[in-house]
Amino acid sequence: MSLRDAEDLLAARRIVVSYESIRSWVAKFGLKYAQAIRRDRPATADKWHLDEVVIPINSKKYWLWRAVDSRGDVLDILVQPRRNKRAASRFFRRLFKAFGAPRVIVTDKLRSYGAALKKPPAGIEHRSHKGLNNRCEGSHRPTRRREKIIGRFKSPRQAQRFLSVHDQVQNIFRPRRHTLSAATYRQSRADAHWIWDDITRELNAV
Repeated sequence: MSLRDAEDLLAARRIVVSYESIRSWVAKFGLKYAQAIRRDRPATADKWHLDEVVIPINSKKYWLWRAVDSRGDVLDILVQPRRNKRAASRFFRRLFKAFGAPRVIVTDKLRSYGAALKKPPAGIEHRSHKGLNNRCEGSHRPTRRREKIIGRFKSPRQAQRFLSVHDQVQNIFRPRRHTLSAATYRQSRADAHWIWDDITRELNAV
């Protein structure tokens, strides 16, 4: 949904608020929700998929780096102006600091990944193959849809802030429905609302 869609839904429930107020709420509280979701999430799988996709911002090319585990959960994203060895190394350092080292890292054939992983932490296997990385490449689709709805990102900082929140919220509210039975899907949706309510109560108590 767009912010105006959210405004209309609230108006239907007799809650009058402008979309600009909703925008300020997202900016103020969104990161706190994302941090709580990341903090309380189960341990990540030991197989990661990494990919990068171009996002145009003010007529310039930026690269959105994304890491996804084998369950399809987005681990982290990073918006950078390059996709060279330095950019790849920066993203790896960010991931290893937050989640430790995985057993397997799967990437496409971009040479920057191999250059950044010439001396990887012990025990990491790097698999560079275009066909093995469909899981991460598919995870870019929600970003493309959101980019279209909001009329493209206005700055790298705004893209980083928005997508850091969007991907974490999507982890709990958008399970891979095609892999779940109807009963399991309904339960996962109920669990997502319970997690959201629990975080809301936590933030209200602060």
